[in-house]
Amino acid sequence: MIVYGKNVIKEAIFAKREIYQLYLDEKLSDHHFLAFLKDRNIRFQYKTKGELNALSQNALHQGIVADVKPYEYQALEDVLDASKRQRFMILDGIEDPHNLGAILRTAEATALDAIIVSKKGQVPLNATVAKVSSGAIEHVPIVLVGNINQAIQTLKKNNVWVIGTDGSTEKTYDDLPKHESVAIILGNEGEGIRPLVKQNCDYLVKIPMYGKINSLNVSVAAALMMYQMI
Repeated sequence: MIVYGKNVIKEAIFAKREIYQLYLDEKLSDHHFLAFLKDRNIRFQYKTKGELNALSQNALHQGIVADVKPYEYQALEDVLDASKRQRFMILDGIEDPHNLGAILRTAEATALDAIIVSKKGQVPLNATVAKVSSGAIEHVPIVLVGNINQAIQTLKKNNVWVIGTDGSTEKTYDDLPKHESVAIILGNEGEGIRPLVKQNCDYLVKIPMYGKINSLNVSVAAALMMYQMI
């Protein structure tokens, strides 16, 4: 798959992701990045800006584009660890790659154990997600499940509290479990959490709102929740 951007490529190299081809703008003058590649014996080819634009579909590539091994999902069973307190974020149908990328970046900053997504209605792990995550996509386990409700039951069997988000509930994020493992569910940008998913939660919380606008961008809401879980 094609990815682009300095931080994305750097983190791919740190994570030892297989890079099939690395292309740099022939006019690239970032000596620090060139030295970074040289120190690690990373081979690359020079391309014109137009060629890089074509490869990246005119994205903001910063003069660096690569063809890499696609990002992979993990299994839920592989990230569960009963020996420690864990923190998860469940995304019930996030469609905007910019939102997912921003959520991944905060997830890495807060050392979240994993992000859980469903196969249905979910943006895939693509170049935009990688770029917006600033390379965090390399370090956050992302679990793909066929059914969110089944995943919730698995989490509960492993002593993980599953908490949904709803602006009309009485409890706030101050009521999140402080010492137990917890998974927070955030819903689709427009419709929120699906009704059945909401019913399967242990309980619901909201983010206190004091202004006139009663909603937040889902990536902002996710960031507040992730820091509240720490």
